[in-house]
Formats: sequence, C-alpha cells, structure tokens
Amino acid sequence: MKRLFVVLLLWGWHLTATAGLTIEITEGAEGALPIAVVPFGGSAPEDVAAIIASDLKRSGRFKPLATADMLARPHSKAEVDFRDWRALKQESLVVGQVSATGSGYQIQFELFDVFRGEQLAGYQFTTSARDVRPTAHHIADLIYEALTGERGAFATRIAYITGMRSADGKERVALQVSDSDGFNPQTIFSSNEPVLSPAWSPDGRRLAYVSFENRKPAIYVQEVYSGQREKLADFPGINGAPAWSPDGRELAITLSKDGNPDIYIMDLASRGLRAITRHPAIDTEPAWAPDGRSLVFTSDRGGAPQIYRVSAAGGEPQRVTFEGSTTPALPIRPTASV
Repeated sequence: MKRLFVVLLLWGWHLTATAGLTIEITEGAEGALPIAVVPFGGSAPEDVAAIIASDLKRSGRFKPLATADMLARPHSKAEVDFRDWRALKQESLVVGQVSATGSGYQIQFELFDVFRGEQLAGYQFTTSARDVRPTAHHIADLIYEALTGERGAFATRIAYITGMRSADGKERVALQVSDSDGFNPQTIFSSNEPVLSPAWSPDGRRLAYVSFENRKPAIYVQEVYSGQREKLADFPGINGAPAWSPDGRELAITLSKDGNPDIYIMDLASRGLRAITRHPAIDTEPAWAPDGRSLVFTSDRGGAPQIYRVSAAGGEPQRVTFEGSTTPALPIRPTASV
C-alpha cells in the first residue's frame, strides 16, 4: 500500500505527527476558457496532444474539448476551418504534427485564436524518444503563457514524500521527484525514519530536506541528478524547515540549539550561521521575500501562531497578521524547465 502524506510541525516542544493527505480537484476555476487540442498527426511513444490537454485542464484555467466532440481533426493551419470550432464555441485551437527522424522525433504545433482566425504561436522541436513527454509539457507551458500572459509550470517537477508498507509489514519513507503531472517518479532518498520538508533550490538541481535517519532531525542537501548528499545541520534539538534564498547561496532554517526554536540563516559556501531571531517563543517556517532582503516566519510570541516579517540581516520582527492562527505560505519555486 502506498500513500502520500504531509508531516506537520505541531506547536509544542516534542509534538510531531504525520497525517494522510488526499487532494481532489472537482472543477476548474469559474469561467475556464474553452480550448480544443486536436490529436496530433503522426505517432510517438507518448500522446502529445493528450498530455497538453491534461496539463491545461489541471491548471483550472482551461476546459479542453473532448476529442469525441470534435467536428474535424486538422494537423496544420491549411486544414483548419474556423467555422467548425466557432460552432463548438471554442476560443482557442491547438493543432500539430509528430514526425519520426533518424534520432528521435520532430514535434510542431500551432495555436490559434478561433474567433479572430489568427495564429498566436507556433513552434517546432526536435527531441529524443525519452524526452517526448517533457517536450509536450513545454508546449503546454508556451500555450499557457500565450493565452494568460503568465509563465506555465508544466515542464517542471515536484518533490514529495511517500510512505510504503513492504510485504513484511514494515514502513519505509521515500523522497521522490516526478513530472508535474505525477509521471516518471524517481526515488531520491529512502529511509526507515521520517523525511520532511523537501525544498527545491532555485536552479532545480538540489533538494534540501530534513531526515530522522539517525533518530534525530538533521538537514541535508542532495544533488538530484548525481545523488550526492551532504549534511548541513545536525545541532542538538530541532533542525528543520529549510528554505532556499532566491539566489541559492543561503538557507533559512529553524534551530533550537540554544534553547527555543529560532530562525537562522546558513551561508552554504562557508557554513557560517547567523541568528535572525532571538525570542522565548517558537519561531519557525521561514520563507524568503522574492528580493531576498527579508523573511517571513511563524511565531507564537503573541499568544497564537501569526506571521512576522524580519530583515534578512536581522533586527526587530514586525507582525504581519493579527487574526486567527496562521502560517506563511512558502513560495512555489518550480524546477528548471526541461
């Protein structure tokens, strides 16, 4: 049995628990844009059009037309009759062709505005059989950006923790990396003890995470491609919540080596530490501002968990939230596109 889980750091000195997580997307955003992604001509190891349509649908911003409802199957602009797609009330149309080459495949696509009858984008790629799926994700990114003005993240990858029960009933935890749609999972690290808080470096080549493999928490950084890993923080008490600086040169972490959990910044070149907070309360879950000049973090110094902001150089934190109990949302940093 295999399940996806998230580990939550509870408010208390020794309270750590794991909880099952089930995510179900039942509908897209209100007003999702109708788009037709016609099956591409030719053949390849992967269904390029199906991957593109699935990516766009998963974003919640688009509602792809079912293939069975299409009135025609054009593969190029010359074959497109926009009246067919206007009748189906489609706003955008994607057509394409896959051709085998001596060393792989050539994939080309065109994106059209149906009602204006204009081409919005069109590209051609040469790829290997192994990279057909990443290329399809990249095409979905180009389409998403052309229609929304925002960069897509379909050609990026996700890191997550899984728990598996072996035939002898023992639990084992794995840190895995997969495509954004969950395909091509690869195990980066596995252990009989908990693994928590995976965080991508800005260049998408390294992961920082917390491992309890020696029965106590320690922070590691691991190269995704080579598998080389290095222990960065193994101080007494809590070593947790690693967060990369935007330039990838520093990690903000939570340590309790001097008593209470506080926020520290580690310079990855020198391994030097500087304390950012010093308070009897619990300070944890740091997240960097996009410019790298400040951090937000969670603290219960006001009586309940709230978000505070502090300069990356240190100083007096400023309270940001004042109601309920809340924690900062870590910025999503997709890995480098393939």
